[in-house]
Amino acid sequence: MNKAELVAKIAEDAGITKTQANATLDSFTTAVAKSLKKGDSVTLVGFGTFSVTKRAARTGRNPQTGATIKIAAKKVAKFKAGADLAKTVNK
Repeated sequence: MNKAELVAKIAEDAGITKTQANATLDSFTTAVAKSLKKGDSVTLVGFGTFSVTKRAARTGRNPQTGATIKIAAKKVAKFKAGADLAKTVNK
């Protein structure tokens, strides 16, 4: 499912226009991104938790040349599925 299909499904289920559904989805993703940027986590009970973790610096290899390269440390977004979502997916 891509964004357009998700917007159409939200609009249908909520009885709103696609424009309103798109604005709602954009608002949600922006709010989650801003919260993660501040270092906070976002928990939707039953669905899951969005959080930020730190990935340590490490060494890697350039697959074309085989040369060793340093990969810098960075923060990455992470999602952990909640119990209800995990149960639904595993049915």
